[in-house]
Amino acid sequence: MRVRQALSTSVGTKLLIATTGLALVGFLIGHLIGNLLLFLGPEKFNAYGHALISNPLIIPVEIGLIAIFLLHAGKAVLNFFENRGARPQRYELKKGAGGPSRKSWASTTMIGSGLFVLAFVPFHLFTFKYGPSYPTAEPGVRDLYRLTVEVFQSPAYVVFYVFAMVIVGMHLRHGVSSSLQSLGVIPDRWTRAFLRAGLGLALVIGGGFFLIPIAIYFFIRPS
Repeated sequence: MRVRQALSTSVGTKLLIATTGLALVGFLIGHLIGNLLLFLGPEKFNAYGHALISNPLIIPVEIGLIAIFLLHAGKAVLNFFENRGARPQRYELKKGAGGPSRKSWASTTMIGSGLFVLAFVPFHLFTFKYGPSYPTAEPGVRDLYRLTVEVFQSPAYVVFYVFAMVIVGMHLRHGVSSSLQSLGVIPDRWTRAFLRAGLGLALVIGGGFFLIPIAIYFFIRPS
């Protein structure tokens, strides 16, 4: 009961947002590494996909990820409205503070980018996880490589996906350093360094996902 009350406070809410956010960043890193196997050919990529879905732990892991994702989103929205309630009169003009400050366009649009990601994830799952199941020469192995390549032959989908990854990168740009600061692991003298590290990680993750559809569209054709 005391733990629940502690997590319901503003400090507890920020800690939950931070820990769940960093857990999702870890998932994104692993997901990106797996997706990059696509460039090693269909056998490697399809074997990776099959290893994931055939793992007996896949269902509890997916349930855990959904719970973390929804908890992160729910607490972030709650925190946003609580902060607005504490300051009902909005600023007339928002500006980046410059210097070592964490205020930026990415930080002031966190709720918007977060809601976009919340809507994008089901669309992404519907397209790939629940999309057409092409067979391969290996019995029971789904040709996820073919599906991915076919999806990214559409210019409209490539543009949309690239735009979505820019939004994800923006969200990570502020979210990573903000989460570390909420957990109290950033000394004041290291603030600027962690801001740059957060930017670098956002560029690596967002940029990695960003480049995959572009590379497929221009250099890979369905077999």
